[in-house]
Amino acid sequence: MKFSVVSHTQGRVRFVSDFPFGSEGAEELADKLDLIPGIEGVRINPRTRSILLLYMDKQSLQEAKSVIARYMRTLASKSLAIPQGQSVISDVAFWPMVRFFTRPLMPFPASLGMFLHSSWGIFSGGFKKLFSGKLTVEVLDLSAIAASLLMRDFKTASTLVLLLGFGEKLEEWTRRKTMTNLTRSLAMNIDTVWIVKDGHELEVPLSSVTKEDLLKVRAGSAIPVDGKVIGGSATVNQASMTGESIGVLRTEGSTVYAGTVVEDGELLIQPTAVGQGTRLNKIIQFIENSEKVKANVESKAMKIADKVVPYSFLLSGLVWLFTRNLQRAAAVLMVDYSCALKMSTPVAFMSSMREGASHKILIKGGRYIEELAQVDTVVFDKTGTLTESHPKVSEVIPLGTWDRDTVLRNAACLEEHFPHPVAKAIVRAAADEELHHEEEHAEVKYVVGHGICTELNGEKVLIGSRHYIEEDEGVDCSGAEEIIESIASKGHTVLYLSRNGKLEGLIGIEDPIRKESVEVIEELRNLGIQNIVMLTGDGPRTAKNVAARLDIKEYYCQVLPEGKAQIIERMVKSGRKVLMVGDGINDSPALTAANVGVSLSEAADLAREVAAVVLLENNLKHLPLAIKLGKRTLSRIHQNFRASVGLNTAFLAGGLAGVLPAAVGAVLHNVTTVGVTLNAARAYLPNLSEEERTSEVS
Repeated sequence: MKFSVVSHTQGRVRFVSDFPFGSEGAEELADKLDLIPGIEGVRINPRTRSILLLYMDKQSLQEAKSVIARYMRTLASKSLAIPQGQSVISDVAFWPMVRFFTRPLMPFPASLGMFLHSSWGIFSGGFKKLFSGKLTVEVLDLSAIAASLLMRDFKTASTLVLLLGFGEKLEEWTRRKTMTNLTRSLAMNIDTVWIVKDGHELEVPLSSVTKEDLLKVRAGSAIPVDGKVIGGSATVNQASMTGESIGVLRTEGSTVYAGTVVEDGELLIQPTAVGQGTRLNKIIQFIENSEKVKANVESKAMKIADKVVPYSFLLSGLVWLFTRNLQRAAAVLMVDYSCALKMSTPVAFMSSMREGASHKILIKGGRYIEELAQVDTVVFDKTGTLTESHPKVSEVIPLGTWDRDTVLRNAACLEEHFPHPVAKAIVRAAADEELHHEEEHAEVKYVVGHGICTELNGEKVLIGSRHYIEEDEGVDCSGAEEIIESIASKGHTVLYLSRNGKLEGLIGIEDPIRKESVEVIEELRNLGIQNIVMLTGDGPRTAKNVAARLDIKEYYCQVLPEGKAQIIERMVKSGRKVLMVGDGINDSPALTAANVGVSLSEAADLAREVAAVVLLENNLKHLPLAIKLGKRTLSRIHQNFRASVGLNTAFLAGGLAGVLPAAVGAVLHNVTTVGVTLNAARAYLPNLSEEERTSEVS
């Protein structure tokens, strides 16, 4: 029994418990914590086992930890349930084993009561489907138990109920473990936000935000509160809340929700609800939706399972018609193909999602596991993906009336509001050189994939790519060709800064290649993926330099965001199964267009939102691991399918020949179902190298 810190900022900490405390326990614990001096706020969600505290000092925090620990120990000692451990035996098999061994020792009324209690769900579910005119697996289970009771074979009926109950508990255990791990993995909080106060923008902790504050949220950032728009306009991606895949326009007077993401534009928001509650609602909604994102193979298994049922009834009827032997007819009902198919396939996907989360790989639904298994092309964005997420300023070259420090200072002033790695590099370089700046510019307009435009002291200032500065805005850069060539020849990215239509300076950005990039690309090729592609907005020289160092033969340079998406779409239409890895706002269209979009934990909020897979340790080493997980999961599903069909066919033949009595057939069938379900729940990545294990621990 443990509780661990999953988020901690000044004055605000959130714990997650591995022990369930329920609604009543949450209220009781909240009352105890509220009594501690220095605790300013308590939010407890029993569903996600999350405890959020707002505190004043370290003393109050330590006291709160002690109270939580004592209360959890008290709950554990009072609880009659088996503690939530990591063992299938303790969590799933304990009570079925108790019932199995104690039932023969019980008097008949007690045994009958236990049977009725255990079988109530099977009978009610079966009759409900039957009365609605559907012949499903639930009806088949009901018929098998009813046939045993008609033949006065109470032992077989009891065994059937016991085994079906065990299978359901196994599936529920897997789902619970999956949802718990996903909740912990998804609980990524926004720590700081920008507010507007007295005409100035200030960066403050989210925990300090009140309903009286005005929040400014720009393109690529998540909206941290529920609120109303009182200024600005933007396209907002609300997929996490409403399921809409297309962004919606939000203007003055519109309502926005925490966890949604600004795709383009910016908003001034008056909060109507603040605090962790809104974010948790988003997490819970996502978890519920992730179960609905079923893989094609899972949907097919479900359909096959129900389609097989009428044929089981037909075959049983024919056996009765020709043999007049109720025992043989019942043997057909005892053995069917549907249970194992319907139970093991979703368990396989849930187990795979759970194991992925334990290896810091967040997969947002079973369908994407299947897509991972079929990937034959991997496309990487360059900046922040193949290269370090923390690029560095290598050179600052003044070309106009501004000196070097002024060029870097003003560039940082423009870039500081945007989450792109290059923007952060410029801001960091200015801070390292102690080049502080005031908020003197007007409204900043971010042109996705191009650059930034604003007015600084009444003058139009631009910063961005050459395409944006020269072709879109008409700034002549020809006079600096020799310097541009010198920077680009080193494989560095060149940013252009202009003022009132004249080039003021150049900034070289050194983007070091991630130390794991070469190894990851080699491992992808070892997995049979030969199509490795790089996309970048950089010029040909920089792109060629990086591609050569990574041994990438296919690459595209000077690609705009819509161009990236178009390249991906062409690949998909040509029949390739494409996995796209990106981290920026400008990668979002391409991530959506790919069969599988993959993002990193330090990526822009929008990129993480639209990606199907998120690597939670910001390390590309987990990418081959995710693909291995997909391949092994699909292989396990096919293995279970073959085992289920083969064994059940043998049991059915034995029942028809009169070799296997109905009771034996029922036991063997259910043992097979439980067996393939346990096989589906087994680890998919058991053979990690020592280096990978060390990485997981760290």
